[in-house]
Amino acid sequence: MANPVQYQYHPDHFKNSEPAKYKAEALPPGHMLINIGPQHPSTHGVLRLEVITDGEIVLDVVPHLGYLHRCFEKHAENLTYQQTIPFVDRLDYVAAMNNEHIWCLGVEKMLGITDKVPARVEYIRVLVAELNRIASHFVAVGTYAMDIGAFTPFLWLMRDREHILRLLEWVCGARMLYNYIWIGGLYYDLPVGFEERCSEFLRYLKPKLKELEDLVIENKIFVDRTAGVGVLPLDLAINYGVTGPMLRGSGLAYDLRRIDGYSVYPELDFEVPVGRGQMGAKGDCWDRSWVRVQECHQSVYIAEQCLQRLTTDLKRSRDFDPKAAVPKKVRPPKGDYYVRGETPRGELGFFFRADGRADVPFRCKARSTCFVNLSVLPEISKGVMIADLIAIIGSIDFILGEVDR
Repeated sequence: MANPVQYQYHPDHFKNSEPAKYKAEALPPGHMLINIGPQHPSTHGVLRLEVITDGEIVLDVVPHLGYLHRCFEKHAENLTYQQTIPFVDRLDYVAAMNNEHIWCLGVEKMLGITDKVPARVEYIRVLVAELNRIASHFVAVGTYAMDIGAFTPFLWLMRDREHILRLLEWVCGARMLYNYIWIGGLYYDLPVGFEERCSEFLRYLKPKLKELEDLVIENKIFVDRTAGVGVLPLDLAINYGVTGPMLRGSGLAYDLRRIDGYSVYPELDFEVPVGRGQMGAKGDCWDRSWVRVQECHQSVYIAEQCLQRLTTDLKRSRDFDPKAAVPKKVRPPKGDYYVRGETPRGELGFFFRADGRADVPFRCKARSTCFVNLSVLPEISKGVMIADLIAIIGSIDFILGEVDR
């Protein structure tokens, strides 16, 4: 048997593959360079943080990205608009229904068929998107509590999230990556009995949300670890383009479901919770967590209104075809388009450039809310302790699948 080829390690390999902003040998005495990640549970994915410390105090944080890059934009420029939906699912894979909803609304707007989509289809879209929003916030709050030392809330929230995933699996056959919302319609109507089962789940969930507030949000240990930590001033959030619960946690009621009024959201009644600095300073980690829990309450309220419409004047019929408005060929007119919507993490946008001749976009650019929100991390982490840095990272609630794209 031939001898196996031995890999020859060279000291420059690590430097070439892992570029760093700082050189350890160039740091002043007493300063230290610490790498957190990319294989670290508290970075919520394959994120590497280059941290400069003076003892326990963080002086600078440099995020290093690119460990989960999957060429989404290049895929979108080589596949038809309909074929790209499974790839859209994999951006923010914890809230795939919201991604699909925004993508399809954008393409429908480009085609000029928005008014042809049946009302029942739009209410089903909003229903499944809001259920997915609750499931996403459960992941955010549960893993965040675990980051700072509380394990029980994670188990409770994963238990209740499981009910939502089973409902969505009943709708389309998948638990996380759905391909359910199609351009012009849906893959299929809701299964028989879904409305009743979903209403039963929402009744079960309401007291559980109150338990969540008592167990986590108002818990003294949680408050001590998050109040006054990672304060994001409103002007800084606006200058960085931060959106979603991070921006609303800083006090601005900016929600694209209200601002843009897309889909059937203008017909629905809901509030936009904002941080008020109840426990510490406005825009701190506690405010961001509180906003996410309050949004779960609002999503339940929205889902109840959708179910009420779907079981009265928009109830199912044998003649209803969820694919009736699905175009046989998607070929938008020549032009540049930007569409956006409110995911659980903020503004997800898609820029399209269509040449008017092909079924695929000439150019597609995804505006990742997680990428933008993560960019503010170095600004709000300076001067905190390393333990507080972990709390700040968790409060941002980013998904690396959308950061890297």
